[in-house]
Order: sequence, then structure tokens, then C-alpha cells
Amino acid sequence: MSTCRAIIRTSFSFVESKFYFLPSKSFLSLSLRPQKPGPISPYSVRTRQYGSVQAAISLENGNNLIDDENDTPSKDNVEKLLTNPDDVTQFMKMERRCMVNGGVESMESLSNKRWFPYLDRYKCGDVYLSSSEVVEALSPYLMEERKERFVNVVKNRSYSVCLVVEGLSDFGNVSATFRSADALGVQSVHVVSCDSSKRYRENRHVSMGAEKWLDIELWDAPQECFNVLRSRGYRIATTHVGMDAISVYDMDWSCPTAIVVGNENRGVSDEALSLSDLRCSIPMKGMVDSFNVSVAAGILMHHAVCDRATRLGCNGDLTSEEKQILLAEFSLRHSKSAISIVHEYAKRKETTHMPKL
Repeated sequence: MSTCRAIIRTSFSFVESKFYFLPSKSFLSLSLRPQKPGPISPYSVRTRQYGSVQAAISLENGNNLIDDENDTPSKDNVEKLLTNPDDVTQFMKMERRCMVNGGVESMESLSNKRWFPYLDRYKCGDVYLSSSEVVEALSPYLMEERKERFVNVVKNRSYSVCLVVEGLSDFGNVSATFRSADALGVQSVHVVSCDSSKRYRENRHVSMGAEKWLDIELWDAPQECFNVLRSRGYRIATTHVGMDAISVYDMDWSCPTAIVVGNENRGVSDEALSLSDLRCSIPMKGMVDSFNVSVAAGILMHHAVCDRATRLGCNGDLTSEEKQILLAEFSLRHSKSAISIVHEYAKRKETTHMPKL
């Protein structure tokens, strides 16, 4: 009997030495908790972890583009953007309307009298590509799921409502407003004079990379910002707690409107209030008389989108041409390698059209 037990123990020892059981933590995790790196064996594959299934879909490898969103350094991207105006400008790829006519922005050149910032061209050296050519160049390198996501997002985008954040001192709040704007289809966000003299906590987890997909413009003063917005056809609605404020629920949001929210403690500045076309407020039913600024911005944008959907049938109001241009813009922003791919496409185009000697 003891001989049999010895043989059995020897057999199991042999089996354990031949097979390596993968630890459960080496599998793809959808948990938001950080995973400790497990041992690597010939039978295990190092996996990349995501906070959601959608995030996992965004990884596009092989011959495809890899979204740079997961490759950014840990330093807060929003703080870096808002303290470096050149970085904000570089985020936007297609040629913008404000760059023509000596920098003068006007509604006169727009046939539908509704502001849209991009022209249907992308500059590659001495060659210009149309939005359809940009999409054609990048389409083979994008996964079908990503392309479908772009199309659905662009369909629900609008420039008819934009957000202005004035004098916020916490980049966490700025990041939260960016995330709400992206989620609700508000494409244009303006930031007036953020205080960048302090160090702020890391907030990339707050914005979730939303700043990558928005049109962000920086301004030094409310007057400068409001003058440009009015030239684009917007009315300026500042949030204010006072007897002269109109309830947001009584406003017609089908008109192009810039929503202005102010500092966490002081609210909208006196200068911005005096320059605004109207003042609005969210009716409060509790003992406190105001929301957190990022919450207030989210409520305002959400109501504006819902009101527009009720009055117009939907919030997204881009024309077919504008959707194509914004689709090209998103495709270019998707990855740093997208730019080099499009430039190679432009070189081939230039060579093809070069006259023979």
C-alpha cells in the first residue's frame, strides 16, 4: 500500500512539473483596480487592462492605428493644455476658418448663417487634401468599431450650443466640464483666464481624455471671448443667482447660445455679467442656493440638448459636408501616426499628378 502511495505522489509531482496553470490575474481584467503584474511563462500572454469593454475595443494593433489616449504620460493633460496655448491649437488638424482673411472671423462666408469652424481642406506641405481624401487615407488603418463610433458621435455633434468656463481655479472642475460637454455632444468649449500659478492634482481620470475630441479655445479676458462669440452668431448667457435671472427651463435653446459658468467661489465675474446678453439660473429646491460649477455646467448643457431635441427633433445639426469634415478631424486626432499616414498619401497624390517631362 505504501508503495502505491509513493507512486501516486510521484505521478502528481510529474504532472505539476509539466503543466503551468495560469494565474487568474493574467486574464483580461475589466476591473478599475490596478492589477499586480503576474509571472510570465511560455504559456501565458501579457495582457493590456481596460476600465471598460469600449476601452478594449479602442486598441487597434497590427496594421491599424493605436489610440494615443492610452499612451499619454501620467501628468494631467488638461492642465498642460490650458497652460500651453500652442498645444491647444495643435490639437485641431483641419484648416480652421479663423485662419483665413487675415484672421478675421465672419459669418458672411457661411451659407446657412450658422457657425462651423473648419474648412474642407487639410494642409500637407504644399498639397491640400479634402476631408474625403483624409478619411480615405486613414480608413484602412481604423477598426470598423472605431469608424462606426466616429460616425455616431459626429451625427450627434453640434456647435449651436457652446460652453464657456471663466476663471475656474481647479483643473478638476475644468476636466469634469470637458467630459460632460463631450458626452452631451457639445463640440466647442472656451476657457477664459484659468489660474495656472498653482500646482493641481492629477485630473486625467476626471476628463477621461475628453479634451482630445473637443474644440478648445483659450482667452485672456471675457470681452475678447464674447466679441468673437458674437461675431459667430452666439448670444451670451451667463449663469447668475439673482432676481433678474431667467430660469433655464424658460429659455429657447434652439438659438445659438454660449453658456458661461464662473469661478467656484465668486461665480461669473462682474465684467462677464455686464457684457452678457442675458442671465440664467437653475431653479433650486433645497437649502443651498447653488451647485458645484461642474455639476451646474452638466445640468445646463443637458437641458439645452434636451430642449433642442424637443424643438428641432435632435441636437446634432451638422450638414452632410460638415459631418464629413468633422469625421476627418476625428480621424486625424485619433493617433499621432495618422498624420504621417496622411502625409504619405499626399506625397503619392502629388507624384501621381506630377506632369511627365
